[in-house]
Amino acid sequence: MIPTQRDCWNFYSAGRLVFGTGAVSRLGWLLQPWNCRKLLLVSDRVLERAGVVEQVLRSLAGSGMDVATFLEGEPEPSYATAQAAIDAARRIQPDVVIGLGGGSNMDLAKVVAAALANPGPLADFAGYERFPNPPIPLVCIPTTAGTGSEVSHAAVLTDTANQLKVSFQSQSLRPKLAVVDPQLMISCPAKPTADSGIDALTHAIEAYTCVDFDKLAVPAAEPFPYEGKNPLGDCLAERAIELIGRHLITAVKEPQNLAAREGMALAATLAGLAFSNCAVAAVHALEYPLGGTLHCSHGAGNGLLLPHVMRFNLPVRSKDLARVAALLGENVSGLDDTSAAERSIVAVERLSQAIGIPQRIRELGGTRDQLPEFARKAFQIKRLMLLNGRPTTEADLLGILEAAF
Repeated sequence: MIPTQRDCWNFYSAGRLVFGTGAVSRLGWLLQPWNCRKLLLVSDRVLERAGVVEQVLRSLAGSGMDVATFLEGEPEPSYATAQAAIDAARRIQPDVVIGLGGGSNMDLAKVVAAALANPGPLADFAGYERFPNPPIPLVCIPTTAGTGSEVSHAAVLTDTANQLKVSFQSQSLRPKLAVVDPQLMISCPAKPTADSGIDALTHAIEAYTCVDFDKLAVPAAEPFPYEGKNPLGDCLAERAIELIGRHLITAVKEPQNLAAREGMALAATLAGLAFSNCAVAAVHALEYPLGGTLHCSHGAGNGLLLPHVMRFNLPVRSKDLARVAALLGENVSGLDDTSAAERSIVAVERLSQAIGIPQRIRELGGTRDQLPEFARKAFQIKRLMLLNGRPTTEADLLGILEAAF
């Protein structure tokens, strides 16, 4: 019998996760059982200059595998860059694709791995479960602590023509192997550390405050990229929020602090597992058109919008946000849920200010007359609208943007 009610939830992850300082040195050994001959490493010139690419190549030396590189990755990668990577990969015909870097490089690697198994225009595969064939084997190695792309089912590209970020989602996009080595994050500068860290916090809070799994207005038999709020997601999100509150500022201000880097690396992976199963919602819906037009980093856009969406959701998620406040170190003893929930917003604003996240859309160069178009485009992302903890209209989205302006 085909289920119609969402009275249960599912959970997905990467095929294998290897976590720890020095883990990348085991990469060749980890790949030996795969019997692969040719690898493609997708990364960028910044990481090449920082010596991180060489570190990974060194870990593969002596493995007997032929390693080619595509090092033209960029922040918020465009369709054009993705197509260039795909064209290079088709010439190389690798057995395995490795994504090394922040979310942008890992997402690029995901798209390449999927495109090698699925001929056709890339734009045709945007959306959920649009790839007919599973990607070739994929390895992701993060060098920032934020996106959680090393365990997630999504890849995001920028459609420059329409000034919009476009998501490709499939459970098959979760890497076969994720290698999380906090040592690789030591070289990450302050701004990307801050932007990626606040992105991880956004993932955790949105996963924690999204619609409950049994109230998601989608039939159980209908393919859908997220499950809604559930107990396992809550556990992961809570731990991620606590770790970020404890370690993010230190990681930004003391980049060589390995304990802070380890804490943030774990937080980002936990938040990635949480949001890629539960949900992201209105924050991400609003960031896609805002970031696509104003060319800010995904993390900075999310961090700017997060407290304003939290305030909008507070009437229906006060208990959850009260818990967020406590996890971020706020003293909520004796406060009712609403008052404690207000403290969560204050805590997020204080944290984002401390690490230099822009606080207003106008600081990014945005103008007030752009806000209605941002709201219109965000409201069209129906999968995210269905997931927000509080039912949301286009007018509501405009109000959130006006508050953030």
